[in-house]
Amino acid sequence: MIIKRDIYLNSLLAKKHNGLIKIITGLRRCGKSYLLFKLFYDCLLSQGVPENHIIKVPLDSLENIDLRDKMALYRHVKDRITDSSPYYVFLDEIQLVPEFEETLNSLLHISNADIYVTGSNSRFLVKDVITEFRGRGQEIRVFPLSFEEYYQTRNDGFRNAWADYCTYGGLPLTAAMKSHKEKADYLSALFSKTYFTDVIDRHKIKNKKEFAALTDVLASGIGALSNPLKIEKNFKSREKSSITNKTVSAYIEYLEEAFLISTAQRFDIKGRKYIGASKKYYFTDMGLRNSRLNFRQIEENHIMENVIYNELLIRGYSTDIGILNVQSGGADRHLRQLECDFTASSGSRRIYIQSALSISSPEKLRQEKQSLLKIPDSFQKIIIQKDETVPHYDDDGIYIIGLEDFLLNKVNI
Repeated sequence: MIIKRDIYLNSLLAKKHNGLIKIITGLRRCGKSYLLFKLFYDCLLSQGVPENHIIKVPLDSLENIDLRDKMALYRHVKDRITDSSPYYVFLDEIQLVPEFEETLNSLLHISNADIYVTGSNSRFLVKDVITEFRGRGQEIRVFPLSFEEYYQTRNDGFRNAWADYCTYGGLPLTAAMKSHKEKADYLSALFSKTYFTDVIDRHKIKNKKEFAALTDVLASGIGALSNPLKIEKNFKSREKSSITNKTVSAYIEYLEEAFLISTAQRFDIKGRKYIGASKKYYFTDMGLRNSRLNFRQIEENHIMENVIYNELLIRGYSTDIGILNVQSGGADRHLRQLECDFTASSGSRRIYIQSALSISSPEKLRQEKQSLLKIPDSFQKIIIQKDETVPHYDDDGIYIIGLEDFLLNKVNI
């Protein structure tokens, strides 16, 4: 089964021969190697690139164990570049090579070599990329399957596909599995034996139970405002833990570095500034999140909000939580705070989005529109509702669209 991942493939094609190392990062098992070794490789062949001008080195294979030496890898690549035509160098799981930075920097001096690398364990996180290849590398962040990509694997309609995606997420191998037990066992084992091991080993975390409990707290509270101090107090009152907010902050940062969660900050729309310590935490993959809670806490409204947030990131938007301070009417005038689920920006484009599981009455619609109508600019304001509806602008200029149309990209947002 071929799953098209055009958003990433087109990004790689646009970056060919730009003089930089293309560094493909993302959650383990999200499809980075498949993107490079299958989709991009086939695309280059279809464009007429000779097969012997594509140098593929999967470093996690035993047959390449000798190439995990930085000099051996460099010589292996250099010896295969025998003419002045363009060559494409694919290095998978580059973190298996100690001091790989020197190898990559040396390969950059080969003028006709275009270099692409992937890395997915604790040695190759986004901060390493920024620090070690500043000005010489370009990150391509790969996410688990978007709903549109996941939908390619289905033939049973939107509602069934949506129910499974909410439960099991978008890791490619999960999409190919059939039974609940098979999927649940895979996700649970992947979280505990792969992701946790990476983070714990990298940061030398001693209190593993505390770290696991913090992860479960974040999984249980997706879409809810929180902060390290609040979490610390919760731990101390309920768990009788001595954890500090400094440790909580560090644990959250570790999870974010490992691509397991993303953090959405609160942004004052009128004041044009970030405010307060409270944030929202969203999981990169819903199946992994649900597996942490043994599939016992699947609230569709929060999951829908999380999926929309991830979709905005995949489409290249920088996404925050919108906050508006407005003055209430009546004799007792005071400021009250309204929230817009997402304020998303990409270049000069900005959109404001409310996620609504159901709009069952005119009162519910007024409630969803309340914050959008108070935003003092002319950027597009959108309500995404789960129920099917013909995409339209209402009398207040609010664009209302169904979840299916939004996720399947039937309307350009």
